[in-house]
Amino acid sequence: MKTLSKYTKFIPYLYFLSVIIYWFTTMNKSEGISAYPILLFGIPFLWQLIKPNRKLNFSLGIIFVCLSSYLILAYVFDLLHIIHWSETSKKLLFYGGLLVIGNFVMSLWIVRNSIKKVF
Repeated sequence: MKTLSKYTKFIPYLYFLSVIIYWFTTMNKSEGISAYPILLFGIPFLWQLIKPNRKLNFSLGIIFVCLSSYLILAYVFDLLHIIHWSETSKKLLFYGGLLVIGNFVMSLWIVRNSIKKVF
């Protein structure tokens, strides 16, 4: 059980790396070489796996909590019919819902790890 809890602190970084790799492969099929800058988003998460830094960890967590909160507000506005979305936007909101919730949970996990002084 100790080995399992030892490696659970890496789950959020592996999650974000997998999302970045999926995003890159999807964009690379349609855009070609112009999709390579997407890989730059993975550098901070890869750095946290190799050489953890508490300040970078907390910064990544707070940034992604803010971004995810912004997207969750878009879902709330859609439910309350404050903003009228087109049908294609509603499809995007529906399919991206799990990704938004996953990003929010993983970013809160990163913040919790930086507060608990895991590293």
